[in-house]
Amino acid sequence: MPAKKSLITKLQALRQQGTLHPHPDAVTDMLFHDSEFFDPHDGVQVKYEMLRRAQVDLASVSQAADAFGFSRPSFYQAQAAFAQQGLAGLLPRKRGPQRAHKLTTDVMDFITTSRTNEPNLTSEELARQIKERFGVTVHPRSIERRLARQGKKLR
Repeated sequence: MPAKKSLITKLQALRQQGTLHPHPDAVTDMLFHDSEFFDPHDGVQVKYEMLRRAQVDLASVSQAADAFGFSRPSFYQAQAAFAQQGLAGLLPRKRGPQRAHKLTTDVMDFITTSRTNEPNLTSEELARQIKERFGVTVHPRSIERRLARQGKKLR
């Protein structure tokens, strides 16, 4: 029973880290059959072995991708990321915007100035004014969250 519990713990950790292979059952490479070391659930390990199979063992891209449960485009993405960043390139990246692309410094300065001039402005009114002035649609809740992170209250 302890082995099953440790597998569940590992699967939970892989899922939390975003490294859980989406299709472990599609990994048909013999390395991953009946092995305690090679884990078809570990997406980083599977990607690395896929790249190694093509680079070292000279398997075709199609063969390598298929044997490790990935598509050819996924192979090329992993290959480019590995070439640029090494093993760290195979780690998942945070999806979505990497910065506050709507609540820019200019918009936040506008919010600060507006709230200084009119302390009772609601987030809905600020969102409307931002739309008029900057042409950017910002959800009122986004304004509230940003101000909360800055430690400022919005009425």
